[in-house]
Amino acid sequence: MIRAFAKAIAQLPDPRIRAIIGKSIAGTILVFILLILSVGWALANTTFYEIGWIDTALDVFGGLASLILALILFPGIVSALASVFLEDVADAVEARHYPNLGPARSLGWRGLITASARLIGLTIVLNLMALPFYLVPGLNLAVYYGLNGYLLGREYFEVVALRRLNEEDAKALRRAHRTKVTVAGMGAALLLTIPFINMIAPVLGTAAMVHLFNKLNENNKV
Repeated sequence: MIRAFAKAIAQLPDPRIRAIIGKSIAGTILVFILLILSVGWALANTTFYEIGWIDTALDVFGGLASLILALILFPGIVSALASVFLEDVADAVEARHYPNLGPARSLGWRGLITASARLIGLTIVLNLMALPFYLVPGLNLAVYYGLNGYLLGREYFEVVALRRLNEEDAKALRRAHRTKVTVAGMGAALLLTIPFINMIAPVLGTAAMVHLFNKLNENNKV
């Protein structure tokens, strides 16, 4: 996994990758602003079982609560929306490191939108369910990176794999190497929580997953 991310970082000067990074930075900033505004609106317009002290606390700490929830949901949502240029990243990585593979199958807008919507839905539902664990120091980090690592690893890997394999084989390969895929996803989740680095994290995460997929798929053929 470390080698996969190292290769991804080494390719950042590639003109094709640099062009995508510009889009990634703009998209990351926009997503974060919209997330804060959306979460703030949702908190302001939601009554939590008419328990007065909770609503009062949210009124007092509404801005902070909006920021914290936005940070929690940020990795999965920004990665899902970044899937619009996932294939461009994968093409650039394969052109440089795996030129003998030949053209990949395009997932098309329908496939990318489906994967994006699935990741956004799972990110919101599972992270909201995990909120009580985020209040426990120490455990919160383990749950956060474990959960989002699983989500990002699964979606990144399967979308990359579907360019070369059918759906059944792509899922089977991920399940056979679920630990490695999850650890790679945790690496992407970690990058998405580091200020400034998070603006290019979707590009790095996608590039690293292309390397991981090709290594696992090659080993699977042996």
